[in-house]
Amino acid sequence: MRAVKAVKQNYSPSEPILVLLESFRSMVNDCIRIGLKEGVTSLKALSLKAYRQLHDYDVPSRYKLCAISAATGILRNHRKALRRNPCARSPHAKRLMLTTCYGFKIKDGCLNLPIKPREFTNILLNSHTREVLSGPGLTMRSVCLTARTVSVTFSKEMAEMEPVGLIGLDRNLDNATIATSGGDVRRYDLSEATRIKAVYREVKAHFTRDDVRVRRRIFAKYGRKERNRTTQILHHTSKEIVSEAKAKRFAIVMEKLTGMRRLYRKGSGQGRWFRARMNSWSFSELQRQLEYKARWEGIKVVYVDPRRTSSTCAICGRATTECAGRRVWCARCRTLVDRDVNGARNILARGMRFVPIALPGEGMKQSKDADSMAVELARRR
Repeated sequence: MRAVKAVKQNYSPSEPILVLLESFRSMVNDCIRIGLKEGVTSLKALSLKAYRQLHDYDVPSRYKLCAISAATGILRNHRKALRRNPCARSPHAKRLMLTTCYGFKIKDGCLNLPIKPREFTNILLNSHTREVLSGPGLTMRSVCLTARTVSVTFSKEMAEMEPVGLIGLDRNLDNATIATSGGDVRRYDLSEATRIKAVYREVKAHFTRDDVRVRRRIFAKYGRKERNRTTQILHHTSKEIVSEAKAKRFAIVMEKLTGMRRLYRKGSGQGRWFRARMNSWSFSELQRQLEYKARWEGIKVVYVDPRRTSSTCAICGRATTECAGRRVWCARCRTLVDRDVNGARNILARGMRFVPIALPGEGMKQSKDADSMAVELARRR
């Protein structure tokens, strides 16, 4: 299977690069305008209608194709937004940008990028980027530039590891709980990320500046700080989970969480601060990090149905009763267990359908009493 990663660094753009970024943004906006006017969202249809109209731009033709591809993605996202809100505003690329998968080279510690026909410019890569890109068996795939950062995407082919066990992962707002097929249970504390989000939410709630442009710029600054701090916490957690899965040759089983934001919309009868707290939950970011890190190590990732994983007993399958302290009670088994641990065990059990691995207790020999009872029942029939 193909595993993909990216490395990102800051840089100081030269004047030719700024001109190229501005030209690329203008081409993307022209393609978006053409796509909205003609009502097309496919790459082929937009290419046929927009490519000839980009001939006035003095840039290599490869960038025109990449601009059409970028505009196609924006138009498709706009089509989805219209399904949710028919009054959604028309999209527009505001920031300087450039995305390409053609013509660039990594040579002598620099990113060699064509800016005009038979004319190139170099971007100096730092030591960390050079070290990452010098790994064996890597294939450079694409480059993404902004006015401040450059990101290089690379890939390698990995043989998928044959798992000997599973790790069931239950994601929650304040923690991530895993249960392994070996019987181990572990909880990773994510309450610090929740606290950071609450602090920044409180700070931004007290902004009283009337100027929309200034308020938007300040919001973006605090949003970047919040993302950087919380993403680092999630990186540590995902790295530990993948390291354990690699050491024990386990596959990772997660819930396929979709439609979470629809549960906490305005008008649902929930409090404003509760909805803000739940909508700030970074469940998809943890899933994204786990998936690409697991693929990079050749670890299999399985997704299961999330319905009733926490409200069903992991032992007998009966519906449980909610108790205080995030615990659930099963009347049939008469057991009181942590809700997150119960959910992780249910996720682990559901993953057995896709990865046929038997748990240690499933190979028990049938007792003599059970054999005699089976024979007696057969005679009675």
